[in-house]
Amino acid sequence: MTVAPNVYDAEPIPDAARAEIDRLLKSGDLFRYTAPSDAPVALLEKEFAELMGTDYALAVSSCSAALFLSLKALGLSRDARVLIPGFTFAAVPSSVVHAECKPVLCEVGENYRIDINDFERKLDQDISAVIISHMRGHTSDMDAIMRLCDARDIPVIEDAAHSLGTTWHGKNIGTIGRVGCFSFQSYKLVNAGEGGIMVTNDPDLVARAVIMSGAYEHNWKKHPVLHDNFSKWQNKLPLYNLRLQNLSAAVIRPQLSEVARRVRDGRANHDYVAGELNRSDWLSVPDKLSAEERAPDSIQFNLVGMSDRQTLDFAAESKARGVSVQVFGLSDDNARAFWNWQFIDDLPELPQTRAMLMRACDVRLPARLKKPDLDFIINALTGAAEQVMGPKTALAS
Repeated sequence: MTVAPNVYDAEPIPDAARAEIDRLLKSGDLFRYTAPSDAPVALLEKEFAELMGTDYALAVSSCSAALFLSLKALGLSRDARVLIPGFTFAAVPSSVVHAECKPVLCEVGENYRIDINDFERKLDQDISAVIISHMRGHTSDMDAIMRLCDARDIPVIEDAAHSLGTTWHGKNIGTIGRVGCFSFQSYKLVNAGEGGIMVTNDPDLVARAVIMSGAYEHNWKKHPVLHDNFSKWQNKLPLYNLRLQNLSAAVIRPQLSEVARRVRDGRANHDYVAGELNRSDWLSVPDKLSAEERAPDSIQFNLVGMSDRQTLDFAAESKARGVSVQVFGLSDDNARAFWNWQFIDDLPELPQTRAMLMRACDVRLPARLKKPDLDFIINALTGAAEQVMGPKTALAS
């Protein structure tokens, strides 16, 4: 009997982390600013900036913290309106609220990407900044987005929590807007349990973010940014204390050399499973945009022609066959369904996004899976669809 693959465990932390972790444990030196230079967090920032091709990186406690600091570092006024997609994780509108700004939601299409027409309409409604969530690694049309935002001088923050290793016209996602934010949470391509990092080429923005992240007194001198950018902000900005600590950096750094391999294997796994699911009359994986090369560790697909009842039956049947399926819009209290973001005042209705979420499915697909694992997942999903709906050809006859 074939055993269902475990899609939840992360890859082991590379052995190269052990010596540094042991050194840190013996010294007790876990705070990023204790060492005069080359603390693990500082080395991580240098290496990550080099990996992404940016001038600066700032490691913090989470991607949510990076988004929050990005908004604060932009110097937005209280109640500034920030445009975000209606399909994202609740942490994104939460970061906007935490920054004392107002989230404005735009529609997302069946391909999980921003509806550019609705985006442009909303962009002209007194928007001060934009957060683009490359949700589950799906890149929206960054050419159109940047053209529209640049024409209005509106800064773009990229929420690239799911997109480390994804490119757009060969350029790393997260480096196209003013600032990019990444996650090191357990289910991401690089795993530290928790943690995040922001990248930018703007020395003044990163100086503000560094100070607000918790670089009190003269600790900002341990960051490779022109000191003039720091000195003008010292004691003029609040400290939010969102620093990353050295143990997390020691876990992350050896994984950076694994990114290219994980991207390659994750893309191959995704594309193989997508091709097989698209053979079904009841399952549809949207095509990627021509400019993007994705780095997926999960797969999303839409259910075709199913009612709410049939959709729930499909999820139950898939689970019975060993594969858990999350239907974004039909999972209780799902943090990715915008109608559950009840902390937003005057929460809007987004009919197009709601319709998509009611049939959009999510299945984890780690890069470490092998072909027998992938075939098990394919057979479980296609078999569940046929169990609920029957073969379409038989119905047609």
